[in-house]
Amino acid sequence: MGIQKDRIRFNVGGKIFETTATTLAIAGRNSLFGAMFDGNWNLQYDHTTEHFMDRNPDCFAVLLDLLRTGELCIPSNLPEKLLYREALFYGLLDHVRSAKWGPFDGNRLRLARSITGCAPGDGTAIRAGPDGGCCVAHGSMVHVYDWMLEEHPPINLDYQRVNDACWIDSERIVISACERLGRGEGGMGLFSASTGDLRYKFHVTHENQVKSYTAGALSFSADYKLFSSCKGRSNEYGIGVWDQITGKQIDFFYEPPGWSLGDADKLQWLHGTNCLLVATLFPRKDNCYISLLDFRDKSMVWSWSDIGAPITDERRVRDAIAMEETSCVCVVNEYEDLGFMDLRSIGRSVRWSSRSRWMKGKMPDEPCYPKLALHEGQLFSSMNDSISVFCGPDWVLTSRLGQSYGGSICDFSIGGDRLFALHSEENVFDIWETPPPPIV
Repeated sequence: MGIQKDRIRFNVGGKIFETTATTLAIAGRNSLFGAMFDGNWNLQYDHTTEHFMDRNPDCFAVLLDLLRTGELCIPSNLPEKLLYREALFYGLLDHVRSAKWGPFDGNRLRLARSITGCAPGDGTAIRAGPDGGCCVAHGSMVHVYDWMLEEHPPINLDYQRVNDACWIDSERIVISACERLGRGEGGMGLFSASTGDLRYKFHVTHENQVKSYTAGALSFSADYKLFSSCKGRSNEYGIGVWDQITGKQIDFFYEPPGWSLGDADKLQWLHGTNCLLVATLFPRKDNCYISLLDFRDKSMVWSWSDIGAPITDERRVRDAIAMEETSCVCVVNEYEDLGFMDLRSIGRSVRWSSRSRWMKGKMPDEPCYPKLALHEGQLFSSMNDSISVFCGPDWVLTSRLGQSYGGSICDFSIGGDRLFALHSEENVFDIWETPPPPIV
């Protein structure tokens, strides 16, 4: 509790507020209050000192109450957008976000909101941003939303179809796209999330010449490397590597004979092994290819393919994800059966584990292929209009997220303590959040 000597008085838009340095210290050194008092909260009370701010007093009252109690109580007559703008000014957005929803837990997620998109046609991909926002790809357009779910100016690729999107940080997005025939304008670009402007393009060079190429799946590493599958016109099929900071190409892994690295559906950087998972999946290719690439010595350190294996619909791999803690790759088929492959041995078959046999014979007219995600020790798999959550060493089904509006889920993504699910019809995407913990 603050004591008499650390009282501080503010005049905000003509309204007087009194609080304590103890309360303001909760805002942290990176807030406006931390800057005002230079992080020194041991203040002596001076009743003659009044700090004037020409800001909205109603918003200040809500934010001050948030610092006092940890709870965010927004009056019905106060627009949330106005409050968020003021929170940004005071450097309190992180406090507002943590009060609106709690730390991510797949088994406690609740549907917070559904948004109908503005673009014609069906959405193709959704990607969660690091701060709770997201972007949604529709054909040649990428619609960007901040954490308040306000839409920014869209990213327009001028009739080039979007293949993938990847958030570098809350302000920068990398977009991969097909090359426009005869124009040589494919590849990847770094865009501003707030304005949609192109910052720079990532080029592929071969023998000191810039090549036209189609960029596919994207991934990045903690040391600022950006990876993309690349399909070129001649002699540059494989995985390209660029420096995120400079935009310069720094490496290229040419695909081995018989593999399809340039058509990869999914890339995933593995921090523990310093390798890149590359997966080319059905139905893009008749045969599936999954491998781990080590760029330090240009080697393929692990690989699996279903070539030569008896193939049925039950064994078609639709998505794959590496789980480093258990040294395995998890795959899923169109019935949401999970399969596991040991990364410590090469070429072994998939150990399938049935999860949803009841789904057989009940597929919708236009089914969406299941997707996988791993987040904080929980495994997620989309199936039709719901998302299953698996937990524990045996990956037991513990909860299922779903709602009927919008049709089947074509893609989902987790980031910024939110889960975003994009439906195949009506451009609907859902936002799932974990309720905030109770204030004790």
